[in-house]
Amino acid sequence: MTSGKPLLGCIADDFTGATDLANMLVREGMRTIQTIGVPAAPVQDVDAIVVALKSRTIAPQEAVEQSLAALKWLQDQGCTQFFFKYCSTFDSTDQGNIGPVADALLQALGADFTIACPAFPENGRTVYHGHLFVNDTLLNESGMENHPLTPMRDANLVRVLQRQTPSKVGLIDANTVKKGADAIKAKIAALREAGIRMAIADAISNDDLYTLGAGCSDLTLITGGSGVALGLPGNFVRTGALNATGSAADLPGIEGRSVVLAGSASKATNGQVAHWKASHPAFRIDPLALAKGDDVVGQALAFAQEHAPKTVLIYATATPDEVRAVQAELGTQRAGELVEQALATVASKLGDQGVTHFVVAGGETSGAVVQALDVRALRIGPQIDPGVPATVAIDGNGGAQLALALKSGNFGTVDFFEKALKAVGGSL
Repeated sequence: MTSGKPLLGCIADDFTGATDLANMLVREGMRTIQTIGVPAAPVQDVDAIVVALKSRTIAPQEAVEQSLAALKWLQDQGCTQFFFKYCSTFDSTDQGNIGPVADALLQALGADFTIACPAFPENGRTVYHGHLFVNDTLLNESGMENHPLTPMRDANLVRVLQRQTPSKVGLIDANTVKKGADAIKAKIAALREAGIRMAIADAISNDDLYTLGAGCSDLTLITGGSGVALGLPGNFVRTGALNATGSAADLPGIEGRSVVLAGSASKATNGQVAHWKASHPAFRIDPLALAKGDDVVGQALAFAQEHAPKTVLIYATATPDEVRAVQAELGTQRAGELVEQALATVASKLGDQGVTHFVVAGGETSGAVVQALDVRALRIGPQIDPGVPATVAIDGNGGAQLALALKSGNFGTVDFFEKALKAVGGSL
């Protein structure tokens, strides 16, 4: 880095999404730190900062307020371009929070245009003519239509985003993207002239993402999934602001025991849990037992101690039918809160007992766990699977404390838990 200050300031609406984004930036040579919430102190000696919020499913006005606070802090650090990161499956409702937050950030920055591109081809997310596909299946037929908090029942992102914002929403189509960065800049100019303030951007390959990054080099604000961030570091390299380094992913080693925690009910995590259970010890957190007041946390801790020094999986992952049955009895919000709090308490108590390696599945679960462990910042290391890097928690003096792999529910291969433990220096 030549400027002495961070260049790119990012705001993510959940914890694993923040880590996913930071992973992309590290891959492209930017030294990156992820903070948990808005820090009280400045961050130094980095090229990019990702502020992780837990704002995806809270009330839109709260999401806006938290995002604006993060933006102000990032501006104070000296960042010159900003990125609002959300899920590659565009997780949201008709009320937000993607549209309201993007509108607020544009206004605060005095900007009049941004793109929205959740594409992440490496993980099967592509956008074509404004429609989002998951592994070649339309979003609304991918399983996301059954999401307990943000069911996605429309694959047309222009329509989805338009329902969330008074700003006019347009499209930067695949044909424009294929023509290159200059064509994208010309399209942006035409959309601006037409009074359009946000545009869904098509992308079906990594090449498209790099092209979009170059085409959006003049935008103060970019929004999207982590994929489009691939093309942003190169802009800073071309202007001489960044010296990309091959050591950006270096992490210190950490000793200690390990645990795997899973709260996501996604298809990917269900498969990963089943794979682990076939040959490793696992304990299930039952939300109905939690609701009755059973000491499920104590049972989980006893299970972990009984199998020490082996690594155990403690999970609440369930099939969609099982999730619906629990929600019908407890309510969606209470069921989720019970599971998150239980896994967070398990993590905190295991940390007190000397566990230093945590593999966590699920964005909401990861958020709860890092808060319970009092993690304030993460240095981002090498990629485990697309969108998921190894990380270490760092204290105020930059020292390593914990090793973590925080996984979005939908990400990772079936043997992700085993790979992640190896990547963070843990053991089976």
